Amino acid sequence: MSEAFSPKHIVVTGGAGFIGSNFVHWVAGNVPQVHITVLDALTYAGNLENLEGVPGDRMDFVHGDICDAPLVDELFAKADACVHFAAESHNDNSITNPAPFVRTNVEGTFTLLEAARAHGTRFHHISTDEVYGDLALDDPARFTEETPYHPSSPYSSTKASSDLLVRAWHRTYGVAATISNCSNNYGPRQHIEKFIPRQITNILCGIRPKLYGDGKNVRDWIHTEDHSSAVWEVLTRGRIGETYLIGADGERSNIDVLRAILSEMGKEADDFDWVRDRPGHDRRYAIDSTKLRRELGWQPIHTDFAQGLRQTIEWYRSNQQWWQGAKEATEAKYAKQGQ
Repeated sequence: MSEAFSPKHIVVTGGAGFIGSNFVHWVAGNVPQVHITVLDALTYAGNLENLEGVPGDRMDFVHGDICDAPLVDELFAKADACVHFAAESHNDNSITNPAPFVRTNVEGTFTLLEAARAHGTRFHHISTDEVYGDLALDDPARFTEETPYHPSSPYSSTKASSDLLVRAWHRTYGVAATISNCSNNYGPRQHIEKFIPRQITNILCGIRPKLYGDGKNVRDWIHTEDHSSAVWEVLTRGRIGETYLIGADGERSNIDVLRAILSEMGKEADDFDWVRDRPGHDRRYAIDSTKLRRELGWQPIHTDFAQGLRQTIEWYRSNQQWWQGAKEATEAKYAKQGQ
């Protein structure tokens, strides 16, 4: 294991988004000596309200684009590490219009890596298990760090591209980089276009939830707070040049998750509508996080999915002003797609 790295100033790209903002809150609450600079373009998925409650003396916010090389260079010159969350990440959007995914996920990561190379900045890249493609429903295997890449959507292929850039910049230029590939996150502050918050907010709005295909697609769920703690472990104690898979043994089918939400919110198990499946919909993701747990001793805290789901539902119920403005536009977009 590498000697522990103790950053004093980190740049968090995409820090006003769902997973990034939860990471900022986690660092602010658990690592008091670290100053955070959030760089976020504030696209539809970024929201400054996500950062409310982070002490002002602990964080600076910069409204900017990760493809803006002079800006990125200026920020990296002052920081000793970058945690790179910024990404276009919604599969449906990538199918409709892949161009922003190529720009942000590929060109943006390249821009950051060049700044890390110029300034010797430690670089941790947040990726996804979707780069590995999918597994059969009856396959006992799970993804490991050795699983070959086999992305199937414009989103996952651009994330695979960014992973490969990080590896190349480490090997060719010596950039001190690590990568983590994580399973599906859930928790507070997730945009309502995503599966769990869409179902919750539909029920709160009196709209029948909708389920793609046969509902048997399996996702491996992890609470975003557990993801945050794992990322910190990899950034500070992971081996340079290595990839770590982050998962919490949370495999569940989409229909089981939806029915759990329905039950928790006082609805019948069949109180939803079936809609046509999306193109190339991956069947199953499953993470084997043995390497992370063995090398770094990390363990998830949120191991009771029902409790985590209950807390997530309560957050959306108690923070309706946070999501109501985006709800109508989100559902109109899905209706146009027949979903």
